Amino acid sequence: MKVLQGIRVLDLGNFITAPLAGMLLGELGADVVKVERPGGGDPFRAFKGGLYSPQFQAHNRNKRSLALDYTRPEGLGALDELVAGADVLVLNMRPGVAERLGLGAVRLRQLNPGLVYCAITGFGSSGPYAGRAAYDNVGQAASGWLSMFHRSHDARVAGPAVSDAVTGIHACLGILGALVERASTGKGRTVEVSMLESMISMACEPLGSMLATGQVPGLYGRAAMSQSYIVTCRDGRRIGLHLSSPDKFWRGLAQAIGRPDLLAAYPTRRDRVEGYDELARILAEIFATRDRDHWLPRLEEHDVPFTPERELDELEADPQVRHLDVFYTQQHPRHGALRATHRAIRYDGDHHSNFLPPPDLGEHTEEILREAGFSDSAMDALRQARII
Repeated sequence: MKVLQGIRVLDLGNFITAPLAGMLLGELGADVVKVERPGGGDPFRAFKGGLYSPQFQAHNRNKRSLALDYTRPEGLGALDELVAGADVLVLNMRPGVAERLGLGAVRLRQLNPGLVYCAITGFGSSGPYAGRAAYDNVGQAASGWLSMFHRSHDARVAGPAVSDAVTGIHACLGILGALVERASTGKGRTVEVSMLESMISMACEPLGSMLATGQVPGLYGRAAMSQSYIVTCRDGRRIGLHLSSPDKFWRGLAQAIGRPDLLAAYPTRRDRVEGYDELARILAEIFATRDRDHWLPRLEEHDVPFTPERELDELEADPQVRHLDVFYTQQHPRHGALRATHRAIRYDGDHHSNFLPPPDLGEHTEEILREAGFSDSAMDALRQARII
């Protein structure tokens, strides 16, 4: 199922935000051409040595790679030929850099008025922070996101990239909206997405609460309101609980753990919210008395919203993940078997998205240029000039 079949995307991005947006479009069936400069290409390629790191693979499935030095006039001219036939161009550069390279939206849409041009930045195209370098943790810290998860003096930051992923998803959403509009108007748009605004938008609930009440939510405020817990069992394995607001889930938990007395101690949702810290301590003590396998069937029997916590390396063995056919294997002609996950979106039940493996640098250069009308002699000239 390729709902974006026939859409050509030029991905001039590096690292995560723009490449992720391009990959998401590719998973929907778009023809995504990753335009990289010869030599090293996307810096993510070399993160583990060589030019095919796991980090690069993770954000560049379903793309073809064109190695083209667009910083030189001959290369920019070749890129212009591709722009003329493209539907989307996405890049992540500091404001002003694209214009200096001849890649600004105004010039490129003169070549192709229907082009959807997506510019991803850290802080927006203008303002006091616009020229700053911005990577994932900068976005998390600047947006207030990190303050909701990290309050200690430990300088380490846990978890994967969040700002990069959220920004890439917002960029994909913006591009899709512009493509829908273009279908009726024939005109392209300049889509601007910043890491700062994307991450602020992700905090809609805590921000909404603060703006309505004037109170900054505490570190565990959301968990208290939703009655969320992560409890550790005697064997060290954990269970995630989320009771939400229906009383039936609280009653079910009390029955599952054999503590009906808690129903009288915390009879209302407000009681449970205000007593969150103490309830967390009580539940921790109770679950620590038995192994996880003891608790899971009891929680399920009483319809408690729960799940055994999964480590990443446990996902493929999870029965529901297996049922959903999340993971797939495909072959790259040089790198052999590669494992990845299908797209998270299904169309009429179809979520398969193993169209192309992540490309080697320049793997499809001749193929792409030939499609754009370049002759063998023209490509030879670009090759001799080290443009491709």
